[in-house]
Amino acid sequence: MLTHYLLFYTVTDDYVERRAAFREQHLDLARSYARDGRLVLGGALRDPVDQAVLLFLVDDPALINEFVRNDPYVIHGLVSHWTIRPWTTVVGEHASHVV
Repeated sequence: MLTHYLLFYTVTDDYVERRAAFREQHLDLARSYARDGRLVLGGALRDPVDQAVLLFLVDDPALINEFVRNDPYVIHGLVSHWTIRPWTTVVGEHASHVV
């Protein structure tokens, strides 16, 4: 069953300064997941830029772990911590558990 999952990244203090070197590779990876619908939305939080949130729609959270393992931001230490949480969406056009 397809389920929404949120991937929370905690980024390093120098993330904004360092990300340019890896941004295109990161975006290429994200776009590859978005093309087939696995990644729905993603982006950094602002004011302050200390986290990023990515919304996935998958049947197996192992696919998100695969994304993390291959993400240049993680590989090069721009992400200090991450958490994957299932999200029970109940309202809206794309909710996976409509009530």
